Amino acid sequence: MKDLLKYLKKYTGEAIIAPLFKLFEALLELAVPIVVAGIIDQGIANGDNAYIVRMCLLLLLMGAVGLAFSLTAQYFSAKAACGFSAELRSALFGKIQSLSYSQLDRKGSATLITRMTGDVNQVQTGVNLTLRLLLRSPFVAFGAMAFAFVVGKNAPRATVTFAVVIPVLLAVIFVILLAGIPIYGKAQGKLDTVTGKLRSNLDGARVIRAFRLEESESEEFSRRALLQKRFQLIAGRISGLLNPLTYVIVNVAIIILLKNGAAEVNSGAITRGELVALYNYMTQILVELIKMANLIITITKALACAKRISSVMNESSDMTVEKRYDVDDFRPFVSFKGVSFAYSGASGEVLSEVDLDAERGELVGIIGGTGSGKSSLVSLIPRFYDVKEGSVVVDGVDVRALEPNELRKRIGFASQHAVLFSGTIRDNIKWGKDDASDDEIYAALSTAQIGELVSQKENGLDSKIEQGGRNLSGGQRQRLNVARALVRRPEILILDDTSSALDRVTDAALRRAVRELDYSPTVFIVSQRVESIKDCDKIAVLDGGRIVGVGSHDELYSDCEIYREICDSQKGGSTI
Repeated sequence: MKDLLKYLKKYTGEAIIAPLFKLFEALLELAVPIVVAGIIDQGIANGDNAYIVRMCLLLLLMGAVGLAFSLTAQYFSAKAACGFSAELRSALFGKIQSLSYSQLDRKGSATLITRMTGDVNQVQTGVNLTLRLLLRSPFVAFGAMAFAFVVGKNAPRATVTFAVVIPVLLAVIFVILLAGIPIYGKAQGKLDTVTGKLRSNLDGARVIRAFRLEESESEEFSRRALLQKRFQLIAGRISGLLNPLTYVIVNVAIIILLKNGAAEVNSGAITRGELVALYNYMTQILVELIKMANLIITITKALACAKRISSVMNESSDMTVEKRYDVDDFRPFVSFKGVSFAYSGASGEVLSEVDLDAERGELVGIIGGTGSGKSSLVSLIPRFYDVKEGSVVVDGVDVRALEPNELRKRIGFASQHAVLFSGTIRDNIKWGKDDASDDEIYAALSTAQIGELVSQKENGLDSKIEQGGRNLSGGQRQRLNVARALVRRPEILILDDTSSALDRVTDAALRRAVRELDYSPTVFIVSQRVESIKDCDKIAVLDGGRIVGVGSHDELYSDCEIYREICDSQKGGSTI
């Protein structure tokens, strides 16, 4: 939690004002039993109605001022807590954006979503209550005890009750809290699994319904939710012991106080008003200790969530920039030199000893069977992942010596999963270039073979797209995905299996338009269809993470057995 407090720095004034006004309110609250004692001992005992009226008006004034103090404290504590959570959430989002693909894979999207939502909200609540009660509750509890000893200085049998009950109450509170702290942490962890299952079901809703798995998925979700509920109930039962135990202890203490206090009143050691004041102070102590216990429970939850947030905030991106330049006399624009790569936690390598060069303006096709490492290979160019061995060189410079953002500005990447966002067509294309003009957008759409379709829509570029592009066909999503990569006019264009949903005519027109681009980017086309890559200047054939052949279509069909098998399996042989 300590390392997150820097996000409260902008709200230092509010963080000071809130507890300060709570202390002012507490002082007024501590003064109330003294005023009530005066009403009983002087007003009622002497029949002085004027004094009673004055003291009642004083109580009303104290109540109004106390309410003003309380509202002021509430306002500033809420302002500080909300501002803190906004700063923290923005910083956390920025940190997540800076993490590498490997780190995101390890943590999982469900866990990160929980950190951004539930955990930050819990920390916000903890900060809010801490500013309001962390100083007030112990101040009132110990202040009430001090006032009780002053009021009952002549009645030791009455005041000794306070000396006994306070340690007993504190012991009960802390035993319950120590038992509940680890349970709350586990319950919050189980929430990650529930969120993960919910996310996967929402993303795969159509598949689940297509295979009629609603019932089994509901059962699995219920199982996870019940497990999380079980931990919450255990924690709730433990903390639920707090109120009854403290009430029993304090009510027993009140009975003893009244019994001993009555004897002290009869002996003349204290007055009836002072006995009532002692009773009020005992009640104040009870209320504040319960408040403090609930505050500690909330703080405990907040600290557990803060620890989970800190684990993300303190994680350094493994995308370090190495000051290492490997420039040769011969400088292919993109070069893989002895590249080996494995995903974090994987048992084996995805790519092994890959060597491949691509000249500026060259079209390079990459083909191979499922799981051969095609997408993994092109993901190394924009440095979504770092190589295990070897190097990926762009224009003679190792990508690890370049700032990732600077590198990616030169690259247009259209992934095999055409991810679109809710908004308009214009909004989605501008992800590729945020200041793109409509002419630039239409040029990219035209190259991607979807310009005519967009222009025919009633709202044109302002046509709405639902989350994930649910209101579009697969081919339309893929072409918009390509247009988003093209709009920035990249030096390197990567099309990762972006034609799987396109018909042959559209696919051919798209490849022809890409080849005719006036700025001549270096293009990598990943595909499982020979027809999509056969016209490339160079084709690399992958098998089991290794390059087994590089050349033109005709050369590979003659010399590479695996490529020939792929061609023949797609029914066309060398004439495909």
